[in-house]
Amino acid sequence: MALITVVAVPLLWWKMGWQSAMLLLVGVLISGSGLFEWLRLMTAVMVRMDGGEKARPMGLLLTGFFLRLGLTVAALYVSLKLLNGSVYALAAGLALGVFALSIEGLRLIKAWTV
Repeated sequence: MALITVVAVPLLWWKMGWQSAMLLLVGVLISGSGLFEWLRLMTAVMVRMDGGEKARPMGLLLTGFFLRLGLTVAALYVSLKLLNGSVYALAAGLALGVFALSIEGLRLIKAWTV
């Protein structure tokens, strides 16, 4: 995600303006933080399912998860209100997380079959 962002932001800035580049960056940050938060949440669930001794309290993780969701909604609202860029750039930034997960899934499938 970082590599594509480093390449895409200057290109988008040059082609569509700084507002669209910032919307792409906001989308990437939201997508990346969402992936990180889901990783933390699923790791905690898996530790609980395995009966691990050092299971973290789920209340704190869920509070952080829902707090991040609220901040995501606020960031989307503020960025769409203040930046008059292309909404497609924001959607592309948000979709970059799905793209990164797809690439990682393909890498795992290749590792299992070879």
